[in-house]
Amino acid sequence: MPTIIHREFVHASAEVCFDLSRNVDIHTETTSHTRERAVGGVTSGYMEKGDHVTWEVVHLGVKQRLTAKIIEMERPHMFVDVMVKGAFHSFVHTHTFEPKKNGTIMVDHFHYKSPFGVIGRLADWLFLEKYMTNFLVGRARALKEIAENRHHTLR
Repeated sequence: MPTIIHREFVHASAEVCFDLSRNVDIHTETTSHTRERAVGGVTSGYMEKGDHVTWEVVHLGVKQRLTAKIIEMERPHMFVDVMVKGAFHSFVHTHTFEPKKNGTIMVDHFHYKSPFGVIGRLADWLFLEKYMTNFLVGRARALKEIAENRHHTLR
């Protein structure tokens, strides 16, 4: 079961990073390359503990739906979402926000299990872990850009 950890320093407060990370509209913007759109549950605005969202997305050329639910939240330091339904066997995505003197370190801790047993583990080794790492890094960098350059216009 792969675990991907990515850290991104952002010149913005933990509160700004936390709010951007749980905003459905911002998520849609930062994942436009996979055509993600919210089609169920919370479809706009901020997600809270207990909320779920169903995303329609194209990953690896395959259109799919994935439902995630926020199971833990400690504003503005962390929240955890888990897959309720979707292509993975399971995933737990912990988002943490560590305040620093001149900003925040955003940390994605993504632990997942692929479906299909041995075939899924082979897919992880061949391409899936790298694909998911690139996806998380790209999203973190897009959030950084928004937080550092546009966050004041989003309130």
